[in-house]
This record gives sequence, C-alpha cells and structure tokens, in this order.
Amino acid sequence: MGGKSGLLPSFGKPPVIEVVCGVQFEPVEGLLAPHLGSFWDQIRSEFPRCREVPPLIRRVEGAPGGAEVAVEWGEVPPLPRLWFIHERDNALLQIQRDMFLYNWRKVTEDDEYPRYPQVREKFADHWRLFCDFVGQRELGEITPRQYEMTYVNHIRRGQGWDRIQDLGGVIPDCAWRHVPGRFLPGPESISWRSSFAMPDAQGHLHVVVRPATHKETHVPLVILELTARGFPRKSDERSMWEWFDLAREWIVRGFVDLTDETVQLDVWERVR
Repeated sequence: MGGKSGLLPSFGKPPVIEVVCGVQFEPVEGLLAPHLGSFWDQIRSEFPRCREVPPLIRRVEGAPGGAEVAVEWGEVPPLPRLWFIHERDNALLQIQRDMFLYNWRKVTEDDEYPRYPQVREKFADHWRLFCDFVGQRELGEITPRQYEMTYVNHIRRGQGWDRIQDLGGVIPDCAWRHVPGRFLPGPESISWRSSFAMPDAQGHLHVVVRPATHKETHVPLVILELTARGFPRKSDERSMWEWFDLAREWIVRGFVDLTDETVQLDVWERVR
C-alpha cells in the first residue's frame, strides 16, 4: 500500500490530545432524525449524552494541493450532526447523513492516549454497528467515498519554544529568521499549513500549525494538526483498514519529520 517498512516511532508522552477516524459516504436520504434516536438507544449505555450541532461540510480530495468543498442539493432537508458523548466524556460519535466520525479526546491530565490499535478497534466496532443499523432498517446504501484520520497535538510553551518567534526550535520549518537590522519585530502569531501527496494517489496529508491558549490553564500553546484524507484504489473492507494504517503511518512519520529531534527525546520521550 505504499508505506515504509519498519516499526513506527513511538513516544512515552506524546502531545496528542485528540484522534479522529471517519468515513464520508454518499448521503443516505432515508436516514432521518428519528432513526438516529433509535440508534442512540443501542449505544446509550456507553454514550449516555447527546448534542445537536451544525453538519460538517464534506471536503473531497481532488487535484494536488488540497481538498474541494462538496456542496450538494437535494429534496431532503439537512440533518443535524449528532454527537453521542461517552460516559467518561473522552470519546464521542459524530453522525450526519453523509458522515460518521469517532473521536478519542483527552479531557483531563490523567487521560492517556490509548494508542492507535485501540482507537481503530473502537472506531471499527461502532462503524459496523451503524452500517448494520442502516442496513437492517433498509434506509439506503452506505457507499464510502472518502476516509479521514486526524491527530491533534498540543505543544505547550516551554516545550521547545517560549515565544512564537522561537517556534523553529520545535517545528523547524516554521523558523523565524533572526537577522540583525530586520524592520519587523518578532511575530506575535503564526499560521502555517501545507499538504503532501500520499503514495499511489490515495490522498493527502494536510498539516496545520496555529497558536492557541489552553482553556483551563490559560497557558499558551501551539496546535499541530495532521489530517490524512483520501481513498484507496479498492473499496473493499480490507482496503479500508489498510488505508487507515497507511494514514496513521503518514501522520506519525510526518510528525517526526516536522518536529525537532531533541524535543522528541527530552519532552515527549521518544523510545524508537
């Protein structure tokens, strides 16, 4: 599938605070709000809370350099995106008429990243449950058109950087040139994004770097978000999971490629 051989790098204290696995599919027009209520009944013991939020706009990988927004018109009114929230608050399912997402998220300092195999297993279990639900009620065909995986990392001040102009100490490609006599002072903010083609035309890895503030501690941080989005050459289930494994490899190796080795070893405790 175009991956690189060998064990992936691993970290004792990775800065990841959220992982999202998802499928975009052709809109299932037979899927109505009451049906999602019935689906909730099946998972309520694990996901006891529910929220309505605006639907996400589909972004479809197209020509090199990024994704295109897919806007479709139909006779059926838009269905809200529903969040089904885990009893511990650190996982949720997001479902709308053309999208299914599973999130793991760190909500307390004690929450440890459960690692990719467990996240993938949870995502797979609930995705199959949803597909079975739609099929048993004859609501329509689920035809996947795109897969996606996102890792969100919080890099706090002191982890290789103290001022935005020093961000090159942790993300070298975002270095600010400290040249004597520059007219501009050091930047107060930065926004950087780039896209990289995955092998065999299977999608792109999208990288976003932006500043933020921790909502509880108010400590400045930098968000490093890596999203793989695309589709394998075949649409069978085996190819689906091979694609997610490839996406994870690109995200992990991309993270290593983008960040400083000293910070990887000293702060995030890289073990290989």
